[in-house]
Amino acid sequence: MGRVARPSASHGRASRAATLAKKALSIAPRASAGTDAQPRPGAQSGGRSGQRRAGNDGAMDWLASLLQGRPRRRQDLQRRPRSATSPQLWLIVVDASASTRRHGALGQAKGLLAELFAHAYRARARIALLDAHGAHAQWHWQGQKASAALQDWLNELGAGGGSPLIDALRQAQQWLQRRQRAKPGERQRLLVITDGRLREWPALAASGCPTLVVDIESAPIRIGKARQLADQLGADYRHIETLPVSR
Repeated sequence: MGRVARPSASHGRASRAATLAKKALSIAPRASAGTDAQPRPGAQSGGRSGQRRAGNDGAMDWLASLLQGRPRRRQDLQRRPRSATSPQLWLIVVDASASTRRHGALGQAKGLLAELFAHAYRARARIALLDAHGAHAQWHWQGQKASAALQDWLNELGAGGGSPLIDALRQAQQWLQRRQRAKPGERQRLLVITDGRLREWPALAASGCPTLVVDIESAPIRIGKARQLADQLGADYRHIETLPVSR
């Protein structure tokens, strides 16, 4: 009889990353009142009409579902109104410091990012991407449409050096403020992926848009600082291992 091929360890890690990526699609952070206001279906007073239909039969809007709260029923899933024209911007801050090499933390984050990039492409969303590792935070995208180049960047992403995450968050907030003034009709989201392995940091201002902090800390003994970071940012918090599987 021929030998039965066993799946390789790398294949197992890839499958694990893909599963974790899908889990994030049904989780969402709380949004401050008014930060993501959208016109309702129907006529509006004073001229132009609102959305022509609520979009119940439109394509699934996974990021909206992610950011509006954990769906408990099928009816809770968000769909894109067919007449919706408001552009979307996803600002993603990725902590790729040396500590994220441990226990597969960065591998899980990359699986999540691959899934989000694919959805951003289908949603025609724009991406802003800030990488926090080494001596300084580094911008890779600043509002361009999602494209295959994002996957090329992701394939090359490796962990190393210190964690300039606080610098990255400050840059992100300053950039968002400028972006909001320039494009007031744009729907903006902030996603922070980090293991929270920071010593201390100064007080941070709350984010000016719906924000989710995904904790990728995977060590057996965890310090839990990503949750503290989420509280300061006024963001929702989830650990990547607790994200429920999307249906």
